[in-house]
Amino acid sequence: MSVYSQIASNKRRTWFIMFAFVVLITVLAYVFGQALGYGSSFVGLALVLSGLMSLGSYYFSDQAVLAISGAKRITENDDPELFHVAENLSMAAGLPTPEIYMIPDASPNAFATGRDPKHAVLGITAGLRTKLDKAELEGVVAHELSHIENYDTRLEAVVTVLVGIVVIMADYFSRSLWWGGRNRDEREGNQGIFVVIGLVLALFSPLFAILIQLAISRQREFLADASGAYLTRYPEGLIRALEKISADPRPAGFANNATAHLFIVNPFKGKEASVWFSGLFDTHPSIEERIKRLREM
Repeated sequence: MSVYSQIASNKRRTWFIMFAFVVLITVLAYVFGQALGYGSSFVGLALVLSGLMSLGSYYFSDQAVLAISGAKRITENDDPELFHVAENLSMAAGLPTPEIYMIPDASPNAFATGRDPKHAVLGITAGLRTKLDKAELEGVVAHELSHIENYDTRLEAVVTVLVGIVVIMADYFSRSLWWGGRNRDEREGNQGIFVVIGLVLALFSPLFAILIQLAISRQREFLADASGAYLTRYPEGLIRALEKISADPRPAGFANNATAHLFIVNPFKGKEASVWFSGLFDTHPSIEERIKRLREM
């Protein structure tokens, strides 16, 4: 499979998954609204709530990630080679050079964040900086710049908000039924059917939403790998970097479940489940699969 076909395939899969997410939100809003007697107005309430949450995520998510990670902004004088790598690859990609932050952590990892290329941030751990040679560093930086170019950080923020909306809707519906008092006994006909369907959806929809979010995250990693390899014209650099990063057993001490999807590899090393369905709950594809796809380019 060529790099062009990989990029196109990953984009198609991501948009298909996003469409599934929108369908899930719409179905939930309609069923919950009918079951609670609100009709279609519940859909409007969900849209207003998601809009307000999206605004907050759009403007402040990057600063929250930097604060959580303890990252410190560095200048060209602090690390000329890293800055030259970022500048050259940004120029090749047609992007502004992102601000660069160093994270005082021994675990090798990296992330990108920011609402658009003009407000992008590239985070590198001290462990990653000391572990990689120049070609490997170029592979990692190109991967992260691809996330910026593809607006993955914005997409992830939107998807996180959508997951939150699903959880809030399910919780609100369950509480409304529980505290509905006499209204529970007055429901008849179609409304009673919607109540039953709504209870099932309230139970399982948060899980479905999280699975969709993780599936999107995994597809964007594949896309960033392919786009990064295209940018450097040297997939072997990223392959070697992924091998070195995954071989290091140290987990990132600053990462949490809310930020894990941002990193180039899963920061919770040594905590992966071994059951057959564990891949459904991973924020990243397996290193083996990523390397396999890169070698096929």
